[in-house]
Amino acid sequence: MRKKFIYLLWALVILGILAVATVFTAIAKGWIGYVPPVEELENPNLKFATQIISDDGELLGTWSYSKENRVYVGYNDLSPNLVNALIATEDVRFSEHSGIDFRAFVRAVVKRGILMQKNAGGGSTITQQLAKQFYSPTADNVMERLLQKPIEWVIAVKLERYYTKEEILTMYLNKFDFLNNAVGIKTAAKTYFSKDPKDLSVEEAATLVGMCKNPSLYNPRRFNERSRGRRNTVLDQMRKAGYLTQAECDSLQALPLKLKFQPVDHKDGLATYFREYLRRIMTAKEPVKSKYRGWQMQQYYEDSLAWKTNPLYGWCAKNKKKDGTNYNIYNDGLKIYTTINSRMQQYAEEAVYEHVAKYLQPRFFKEKRGRKTAPYTNELTQEEVDAIMDRSMRLTDRYRQMKAAGCSEEEIRKAFNTKHEMSVFSYEGEKDTIMTPMDSIRYYKYFLRAGFMSMDPVTGYVKAYVGGPNYNYFQYDMAMVGRRQVGSTIKPYLYALAMENGFSPCDEVRNVEQTLFDENGKAWSPRNSSKSHYGEIVTLKWGLANSNNWISAYLMSKLSPYALARLIHSFGVLNKDIQPTVSLCLGPCEISVGEMVSAYTAFANRGIRTAPLFVSRIEDNEGNVIATFSPQVDEVISESSAYKMLVMLRAVINEGTGGRVRRLYGIKADMGGKTGTTNRNSDGWFMGFTPSLVSGCWVGGEERDIHFDTMRDGQGASMALPVWGLYMQKVYADKTLGYSEEEHFDIPEDFDPCKDKLTEMEEENASRLDDVFFQ
Repeated sequence: MRKKFIYLLWALVILGILAVATVFTAIAKGWIGYVPPVEELENPNLKFATQIISDDGELLGTWSYSKENRVYVGYNDLSPNLVNALIATEDVRFSEHSGIDFRAFVRAVVKRGILMQKNAGGGSTITQQLAKQFYSPTADNVMERLLQKPIEWVIAVKLERYYTKEEILTMYLNKFDFLNNAVGIKTAAKTYFSKDPKDLSVEEAATLVGMCKNPSLYNPRRFNERSRGRRNTVLDQMRKAGYLTQAECDSLQALPLKLKFQPVDHKDGLATYFREYLRRIMTAKEPVKSKYRGWQMQQYYEDSLAWKTNPLYGWCAKNKKKDGTNYNIYNDGLKIYTTINSRMQQYAEEAVYEHVAKYLQPRFFKEKRGRKTAPYTNELTQEEVDAIMDRSMRLTDRYRQMKAAGCSEEEIRKAFNTKHEMSVFSYEGEKDTIMTPMDSIRYYKYFLRAGFMSMDPVTGYVKAYVGGPNYNYFQYDMAMVGRRQVGSTIKPYLYALAMENGFSPCDEVRNVEQTLFDENGKAWSPRNSSKSHYGEIVTLKWGLANSNNWISAYLMSKLSPYALARLIHSFGVLNKDIQPTVSLCLGPCEISVGEMVSAYTAFANRGIRTAPLFVSRIEDNEGNVIATFSPQVDEVISESSAYKMLVMLRAVINEGTGGRVRRLYGIKADMGGKTGTTNRNSDGWFMGFTPSLVSGCWVGGEERDIHFDTMRDGQGASMALPVWGLYMQKVYADKTLGYSEEEHFDIPEDFDPCKDKLTEMEEENASRLDDVFFQ
């Protein structure tokens, strides 16, 4: 009887072993359960966010789908503290097993399964946990639950066969979701501690590794003390594993858990407007005219031109991966190396904030206080303001949704005039208030907007890009997207046309009113803001330096409006709605800040205009360079004319309307520039350039009727010039950037801007221009 029992026992053991072997063989062969094919095991489906990197190596931000904001980090870029903490806590014999730690498994079965000890630890290795993250679906029934663990074992063994221990650790840390949109250790280190993984301290590494047990339960953002307790458990495990001494462990456990929490959000951080502009153009599709409405034909023209001439526009749609599919910036783990300099971007954002938010905005509030038409100009009637506000209401999502839901006009207006609790923007932070939706629309119109861009005139590298005062609340981009009337900043184009047609800065003209006639015989007589030197003989140089409208009108009488419109387009301005009228010389046309900055590179670059370059190269997730970009350049005026323009545009700063750059900001650099103010102070402009940097700024209201009513605050020299001045002060103060106030424009010593006789080259050039402009 005893022998039979022993034989039976052995038979059951052998049958059990055979059964287990059969199950594992069946799983490995794919007869039951799911084991991914070898190809998938060799190339796990890890989706990585695209990184946007500055020219000086700083991470500006990422693009990803909401749950895949994962940025790849290699093993060599992991802190040893991370590796030690993970091994000590999750798999102390990680280096000894081949995917399954049978000793840990038996311990877990006995202590947790039989003795019900909660602190006995788990039996899963790091490799098994990785297999579960990659390939374990949710179990829907008892059989699937029973097979889940054996399947993980089989996959873990296979992973160990195809990958080194270091690669498995790296994949695990890159895969894990640390919550708060921080997927992967690099994003987690940035989110919770504002560091790279290689720079994490022991206690910081222990905090993140502690989250691996249950990120929701041990979320340090929500449960600081609970997370600190878990961190201390990890530190104790590191002590037991020999990575820390008792004294080190005790001192680290006594520390409070301090975070430097910075959630990853495309609306936060540096260069938000730039990142959104870049994302939009890289993901653009080939333009199809039928998809554009009638009022979007200008946009269709620009998009079509960009598709043909700009390799960055529609880059994802134009380029394919090795597998034949198009690149996806949200999960292909690309590295986009931009031309933005992170420090210069910071200085530009600070300059806009310091002047627009801290100085101009309080003055604007003060001017409009108590006015019924505010924030609109007092030149409008109440009826006109009511009509504008009514149009604004109809453009809101709330109005469209209520209309689509079948609400009557009366119901909609009642809803828009009913007070609600809400949070609204202020420069001191969000503030809670009670107001109607109509009041909130009006409230946001009070805030002044701004656009700023700075670029290298030779390389085209865009160093700084600011599209507005705050991307979270004012997302319309006034750097490259929005266009506004440019006022007197258009005059250098007019003077450049004159220089190309035989004029010189020293040519003289009487400073008197001018009357011109358009093609229909209608008279046009521009006003002038100053009567200085009225009736006297002045030079063209004086006329541009003092932004004199009568001198501009005089030049326009000698030139063709059509020639001026064509020249403006050749400077890179894409707006087709530039009317070739005599009044064009005073800047009624609308141009973007980016177009203006690009155009002014010609004056700093011997007549050669350089298009803005936003990206220098793109790498794939393996570090291979898959695209490079170079500047697009065009000669728009002759070198001689460019030198003449330098003479006059320098005078704007040294003798004319741009003098505040010297007086108030103490900038001594060799530079040129131009101020601009449109009718009724609707737009304030300043364009300034040195031999190495061309920058431009616009400041104004959301609409043209929102502006200062006084010239003191509303002119370009007051609204836009200070942003440029503050920015350049910061740039010159940072010696590591390499910009110097001692730099000078390279003008030939024998160049004479006042000579009357054209050289043979200039005559040939003038003849060429006649053919182009007057055909």
